[in-house]
Amino acid sequence: MQEALVGADVFIGVSVGGALKSEYLQSMAPNPIIFAMANPVPEILPPIARKIRPDAIVATGRSDFPNQINNVMCFPFLFRAALDTRTREINEPMKIACSEALAMLAREPVPKDVERAYDGKKFTFGPKYIMPTPFDPRLIDVVPRAVAQAAMDSGVARVNIKDWDAYRYQNRARISHTYF
Repeated sequence: MQEALVGADVFIGVSVGGALKSEYLQSMAPNPIIFAMANPVPEILPPIARKIRPDAIVATGRSDFPNQINNVMCFPFLFRAALDTRTREINEPMKIACSEALAMLAREPVPKDVERAYDGKKFTFGPKYIMPTPFDPRLIDVVPRAVAQAAMDSGVARVNIKDWDAYRYQNRARISHTYF
């Protein structure tokens, strides 16, 4: 691993806790991306990675650190669109649409309700906020629509959604009768 990280732009770990030694980070390229995804203990703890590489974007699968990368942000909404369009498969265009929708949403101003859910924490797109939080109610608006459109555009949808306003209303109603 030490040799592989020399000049590397990205580390994506899905192995075991503690596998990424702090001394390995020094040889990575400027502004590296470090996704230490082992759970419950990541390959390297984010505070250690940030101390050694303050120029890094660091993410884990844990909710107690910034940039939680977790399937809860995409799978419920990806599956929602797959069910709604009656697809028999989830293809690459649908996955890309999901990723792009999440990336777009992370760049937008975060609603006050999300900040309240996190004890008033302010979220601004940058190294410590690259993904929407799991409690962001906008996910139900943005991700299923993007994925459903990709399913229709790529030809795997057996049901086409024609009324996007009604679709948005139905999805919002599924998660909360009081929020929207």
